[in-house]
Amino acid sequence: MPIVEVEIVLRPNESLRKEMVTELADEFGDIFQSPQGGTWGKVRGLPAEHYAENGGMQEGVYPIFVSITKSKLLLIDELQIEVEKIIGAAAQVCGRSSENVHVIYQPEGRGRIAFGGTIVS
Repeated sequence: MPIVEVEIVLRPNESLRKEMVTELADEFGDIFQSPQGGTWGKVRGLPAEHYAENGGMQEGVYPIFVSITKSKLLLIDELQIEVEKIIGAAAQVCGRSSENVHVIYQPEGRGRIAFGGTIVS
């Protein structure tokens, strides 16, 4: 069930490669060990002028935000291992430094999300 949303702050004149979303979905599917069609992904580009950090941004830094919704979250030690894999995959596919990839886990999806009218349990 993992749903992954990736938002990339774009460099000047950068556009997203059309293969990027498929590559990310495949990488994340491997990390989550989900069956074919079991990991869903969306990728959005965010123009740099639509992103800010308090006190100003470091020059040349264009971060990636990876938001993940899973039916059940792992224990913290397992989550740390998973995060490292996610960061590595996102950095490689998106052409960014791993230090500029940030992962946000959403609350567990079970009991809150429905697919085709059926609540995930």
